[in-house]
Amino acid sequence: MSQSNRIKHAAVLGTGSFLPEGKVTNFDLERIVETSDEWITSRTGIHERRKAGKGEENYRLAVKAARRALEMAQLDPLALDLVIVATMTPHMIMPSCACFVQSEIGAYNAFAYDMNAACSGFLYALDLADKYICSRPDMKILVIGSETLSARLNWQDRNTCILFGDGAGACVVTSRENGRGVVGSNLCSDGRLWNLLYMHSPKSLNPDLMQDGNNGCYIQMTGRDVFKHAIRAMEESVNDLLVQHGFSIDDIDLMIPHQANIRILNKLMERLGVAREKVYINVNKYGNTSAASIPIALDEANRQGLMKRGDLLLFCSFGGGFTWGSLLMHW
Repeated sequence: MSQSNRIKHAAVLGTGSFLPEGKVTNFDLERIVETSDEWITSRTGIHERRKAGKGEENYRLAVKAARRALEMAQLDPLALDLVIVATMTPHMIMPSCACFVQSEIGAYNAFAYDMNAACSGFLYALDLADKYICSRPDMKILVIGSETLSARLNWQDRNTCILFGDGAGACVVTSRENGRGVVGSNLCSDGRLWNLLYMHSPKSLNPDLMQDGNNGCYIQMTGRDVFKHAIRAMEESVNDLLVQHGFSIDDIDLMIPHQANIRILNKLMERLGVAREKVYINVNKYGNTSAASIPIALDEANRQGLMKRGDLLLFCSFGGGFTWGSLLMHW
């Protein structure tokens, strides 16, 4: 099914990613909490995850990923019109991570802001970039997912500290001819389920607004319930999106899902009926990097030459909020 010739959609010009050198292996975690390499691997598929070090604040990871994407796109930062950073772990609440990125890369003609949709943030941001480009096809937009989740973990909670890692991924998008670009998206949320996966803000300085139970600004999760909701929600989102645009799962050339954990990915592949060789998975190397996971995987797949012009890509994600969704793109 082809896209309308009258409406231009967001197509990727270049991708980039950056992972800190610091690593936390399962054997490192054995010395911190009551766990084991076998226990973590069997339940999550994760062997190691990256951890930011000194001088590697969130925006610095985002900047390095952004520069690599701009280099591939052969685009001067001054040509950018907009910088969007999807993150839930900015190093400051104000200014936004995106404003720091804009300053560091010299994108002085762009406006910039952050978006927080937890692990679904990159898909939400990419969908928004597509809407801008549908309205103004000349726009050039930098979309980044960047997280330093190590700064927001209770390292004594083995339910969460084994899962998450740091990193950043980015892509430069603008309009392109010949049917390239976003085909459509299906984004969802359900705020009623927030307490299954959440992170408090820093404690209020106004005593009247202090929240009971705020023990700290770190991720808290009811893993079993999140698991069940995540699989069902992504399955329904993907199937509805495929039907809406006249595709079947067999039409997908490459699926790049949010890298939550291998059990979720395996169950999702089984429920969708998608072949393992059509799914890009790197959760074993990086863990769950939230909003950064899809753009990191996209950049790796791109640099490995796994996509060719015209391929139909499927992205899907699930995160706190709850937020979830899927997006189709012709490469």
